[in-house]
Amino acid sequence: MWGDAFPSFLIGLREGLEAGLIVSVLVATLVRTGARSRLPQVWTGVLAAIGLSMSFGAVLTFTAASLSTTAQEAFGGTLSIVAVAFVTAMVFWMRRSARGLAGEIKEKVTEALAMGAGVLVLTSFLAVGREGLETALFLWTTARAANESAGPLTGAGIGLVLAGALCWGLYRRVLRINLTRFFTATGVVLIVIAAGVLGYGLRDLQEGTVLPGGTTYAFDLSGSVDAGAWYSTLLQGVLNLTPAMTWLQVAGYVGYLAVVMTLFVRGLREQAGAGAGAPAPAPAGDGAGQRVGSGADGAVAGGKRAAAPRAAPPADPPSARPPAAEPPPTLTTAPTLTTAPTLTTAPTPTTAPTRRRPAWLIPVAVVAVPALLAGLVVALADPEPVAGETVAVSETACGQGFTAPEPGRQDFLMHNTGNQTSEVYLIDPSSNAVYGEIEGLAPGTTRDLVATVAGGTYAWRCVPADGKAVTSKAVRVGGAAGAHAVVPVSERDLAAPLKAYRAYVDRGLATLVTQTGKLSDDIRAGHLGTARADWLTAHRTYASLGAAYGTFEDFDQKIDGRPDGLPGGVHDKDFTGFLRIEYGLWHGEPAAGLKGVAQQLAADSAGLRKAFPHQDFDSSDLPLRAHEILENTLQFELTGDTDQGSGTGLATADANLAGTRELLSVLKPLLTTRAPRLLPTVDADIARLQKLLDSAHHGTGWTPVDRLDHAAKARLDGATGQLLEDLSPVPDLLEVRKSA
Repeated sequence: MWGDAFPSFLIGLREGLEAGLIVSVLVATLVRTGARSRLPQVWTGVLAAIGLSMSFGAVLTFTAASLSTTAQEAFGGTLSIVAVAFVTAMVFWMRRSARGLAGEIKEKVTEALAMGAGVLVLTSFLAVGREGLETALFLWTTARAANESAGPLTGAGIGLVLAGALCWGLYRRVLRINLTRFFTATGVVLIVIAAGVLGYGLRDLQEGTVLPGGTTYAFDLSGSVDAGAWYSTLLQGVLNLTPAMTWLQVAGYVGYLAVVMTLFVRGLREQAGAGAGAPAPAPAGDGAGQRVGSGADGAVAGGKRAAAPRAAPPADPPSARPPAAEPPPTLTTAPTLTTAPTLTTAPTPTTAPTRRRPAWLIPVAVVAVPALLAGLVVALADPEPVAGETVAVSETACGQGFTAPEPGRQDFLMHNTGNQTSEVYLIDPSSNAVYGEIEGLAPGTTRDLVATVAGGTYAWRCVPADGKAVTSKAVRVGGAAGAHAVVPVSERDLAAPLKAYRAYVDRGLATLVTQTGKLSDDIRAGHLGTARADWLTAHRTYASLGAAYGTFEDFDQKIDGRPDGLPGGVHDKDFTGFLRIEYGLWHGEPAAGLKGVAQQLAADSAGLRKAFPHQDFDSSDLPLRAHEILENTLQFELTGDTDQGSGTGLATADANLAGTRELLSVLKPLLTTRAPRLLPTVDADIARLQKLLDSAHHGTGWTPVDRLDHAAKARLDGATGQLLEDLSPVPDLLEVRKSA
């Protein structure tokens, strides 16, 4: 959280101080010129700017939430780049303007006093509004990058409060701050942070398919960097540096940093050279002997200067002096203020009495108007699902009452008027693609089905528990296409992958029979050293057949069962198979005690190979096993739970990964058409995990899980977890649906 809070704290402090200084100069100038009655106009402009900024933040938040995942990435990436442009412009503007800020604002106030109340409101509104919009945009992009809002909002809040306190202290002349140095230092840090935001924005645009190269990585340190460590969190939160970055991200990050930082530093040197050759301005003060000045370095000071005595400056003209009873404070942030001409109060024109508006009307209006506009934008961008017509379904009729809906999110009320429980699908009848579904709609019940409708053809398909599928009449919705649909998978679609995987398992079982026979021979001959090597070879072969475990029935418990739950534990008579032999081989058990167990393992392996062609292998198991194999790996092998002494849990995990890779290869034709971006991501995850496992493989040996250092173990768990997360959509994408 705190790593994500720092960039927002810095932007809140800097933008808040920037806007606060402007407001302070406005207020001080009005007080000094005896125009206190015009202060409400300044605060009205400030209030309007705050209202606009908060409304802008709400529009960004709720508008993005209504978009699809791909559109959110593109939208967020675009705004990240816009935020970088704003922050960059702000950094350079303040570098140039810090010295002469007060003088510029005083000139604007002078003009506003002469032109009327509206101009003064507009002056303060524009001065603060720009900072507010920049802050809202930067906070939104930072929160999105952090995937949480608590840290960024907390950091920004602390920064804004601190900025307000600093500005108040400057106004009351109790602080001494070198503004030029402050804005220089924060400018350098913000340029570095903005480079990270740019890199994150480019990555978003790649994930949103706006820019190419999303799978072309310049480096991938996931195998050697713990993404969950404090230093990783800090680097990603503050600088948006991640363990894996594409070439485009790196080029954008490095290019921006090199160009912008060079220009910024060059400008500082030019200013320093110009300042060194220019004569120092003479200090100025007010008639009461109280003064606030700035040296050539742009410092804001309060109190008396510790300097050699100087001749008293000329007194201000009487028209510019405030009442003697309450000398107003003067705020100066730059040399230009000390040399600016003295302001005089503009004469108040005499007008006929007019009806006064309530004092609260304008402040309320300037906040309410942007809030209402923001609400309107959000409502149009993220409409609530339209409570559409009630659609009746039954085993004989489907979609009664269905008419062409309007584009957008629709809430269909599905009412089962029949006597059977039905599955209901909103489909594209030309491709059978599913836009939404309800499973198990019971007779006499009504349930909501929310779906996004765009240009295209739509129909309802009802599949009763006992009966044939019924499809409604299709309707056409005008407009551009864009609604997301999942092309359903039938058992026929999975027939070819299932046949290919069965052949793979059959070959593996044939190899297993040979290997377990050799293991039995080793033990019978008393060659326990050779038996240990042959045990690992055979066990890895069995582990690579993970997607078929559900089909192996009781054979799996006999061949690879764990001692968990057995009354005698590792010494129980029912503890057999690979893990029982592992325990004996690595705990000094003599060959005679293992001979019978080894012979039984060889017999069970041969029995499984003989039974497998006749076992029922449900095709729907294939998509489920795509992530279940590695779930078991994470739960058992990577925790050492199944280790009986050999320390080869990572070797087994490597075999499980090989089995997952084989399974994905047979499912590839179905996944490519339904989620073309999924497999490249999964392939990258597999390569990352494989690299980590290879680093633990030394010749014929493997590093035991309990001997991995904390960082290596965390990287291994993190890479496996990431692969599992990316594999999680596979079961839903390839679910067998009756709508096909």
